[in-house]
Amino acid sequence: MTLDDLAARARALVTGGHRALLGITGGPGAGKSTLAEHLVRALRQAPPPGQPAEWVAHVPMDGFHLADVELHRLGRRERKGAPDTFDAAGYAALLRRLREDEEDVVYAPAFERVLEQPIAGSIPVPRAARLVITEGNYLLLDQGDWARVRPFLDEVWYCSLDSVERVRRLVSRHTRFGKEPDAAVAWVMGTDQRNADLIATTRDRADLVVPDLLLRSLGHDPDDPPGP
Repeated sequence: MTLDDLAARARALVTGGHRALLGITGGPGAGKSTLAEHLVRALRQAPPPGQPAEWVAHVPMDGFHLADVELHRLGRRERKGAPDTFDAAGYAALLRRLREDEEDVVYAPAFERVLEQPIAGSIPVPRAARLVITEGNYLLLDQGDWARVRPFLDEVWYCSLDSVERVRRLVSRHTRFGKEPDAAVAWVMGTDQRNADLIATTRDRADLVVPDLLLRSLGHDPDDPPGP
């Protein structure tokens, strides 16, 4: 399996002129954003005949994090990243709007890692976007409002990065964005690992499993510093 193979499979989802939605999921640090960005770049470089480069868009799920002020109110701040610390219903509603394809532009929120907060209206998805790639942890979760997500997606791919490398990337990410090394390890092996274990139970529902070797070949998570 190569990136070209994945790009061809993603391109084939767009048939009959309708907008297609491709989901990419996997545990924290598994390389979802990296894969999505590589796919978007490859697909924009070779758009279908008559289509602009904007024919493909990237909409991460992370913009639907609840803000810290709300997590504190709910008593969930120490579990940030768990399924109930996101606006799952809002994410599903965005996917419905994208699927219906009735608006000139749909605005999606983004997640600012320096602030560790969602930022509304940050990602415009124009009508020209015939393929929307969305990525996040819980696309295949069948609990609560998350169960509303999967029906809007044409396919969902699962990133299966080796757990040792995934943990290394996560610790690097957390320390880069302000945690002390010991605190970063504690968070990764606690909150992040509990979430990773839950996400792993959804792997069998994926349409495709993207293997470790391919994910490693794409390089590091864009939010991580280079490894040794």
